[in-house]
Amino acid sequence: MRALQTLLLASAVALALPATGPAIAADPVTSVPELELSRYAGQWNEIAHLPVSFQRKCAGEITASYALHADGTIGVRNACRTHDGGHAVAEGVARTVEGHPGRLQVRFAPDWLSWLPLVWADYWVIALDPGYQWAVIGDPDREYLWILSREPAMDRAQFDRLKAKAEAMGYDLAPLVVAAPLR
Repeated sequence: MRALQTLLLASAVALALPATGPAIAADPVTSVPELELSRYAGQWNEIAHLPVSFQRKCAGEITASYALHADGTIGVRNACRTHDGGHAVAEGVARTVEGHPGRLQVRFAPDWLSWLPLVWADYWVIALDPGYQWAVIGDPDREYLWILSREPAMDRAQFDRLKAKAEAMGYDLAPLVVAAPLR
């Protein structure tokens, strides 16, 4: 009986004490403070991404193209080579977020649904090369992440630095899919 009482007391004390050991604190997900859309526009090559259902059919040659529209929106065209050798294309539109230059919202739903908040997804530029040669895109919930490059391949050391930055913001990169060559 005394052994059971000791065990119960030890368990109660353990539950009441604060946890020990290093706490894992992630930096908040932040967007870049400046983004020149005219420099960001054009074609990007996907180097890596966190798995998402809408990219399941993509086998390689994944690109994202952005075009500025006169009304201030941004045309979005995502394309890839599929597993059967064909090509898949998704076209959408993005809009800026007032007061946050590095944050966009994107939708691939038809125009007539654009009034619904749920059709817009967060698209935050969380890291950006000063020369606009690479970018890391994410969302505040850490569900989506893309590493993009103007070139179809990326230097491995640069890739590792971008991964480290994303991990510091709390992204779990264990399932990261590398979609392009690393040099």
